[in-house]
Amino acid sequence: MINSKEFSKRLHTIMEKYDLSASAFADKIGVGRSSISHIISGRNKPSLDFILKILEAFPEIDLYWLMNGKGNFTASQEKKIKNPPSSPTEKKEENPVNITKNEILEKTNIFPDAVSSSKTIEKIIILYSDGSFDSFEKNK
Repeated sequence: MINSKEFSKRLHTIMEKYDLSASAFADKIGVGRSSISHIISGRNKPSLDFILKILEAFPEIDLYWLMNGKGNFTASQEKKIKNPPSSPTEKKEENPVNITKNEILEKTNIFPDAVSSSKTIEKIIILYSDGSFDSFEKNK
């Protein structure tokens, strides 16, 4: 589970590093300005979509650091070299749903006993305390 207060501090770290106001940060990652405000205030927890938008806008940020505050702010050089774009102007398109269960569980340390390398994620459902939910399905 993400600690909202600590996640808020990490958002502030990102905004300070890139010299962005909360509204400029919201514009950069493609979310409403109120979303940033609600997450920073602790009213809402970040959704998977929100986290993926941060990683899409700032691919150098390490997922494990963003989620848990552990490790380094930026991903290692090895991770950066692993999937370089074909040309400087071509941005590699990634489908975040193609991330395996194993990768998510290892990076976030959620349910460490549930890791299985032979399975891939088909659908993710996030249930919120207010009874609402978000659903993300693998594109077929």
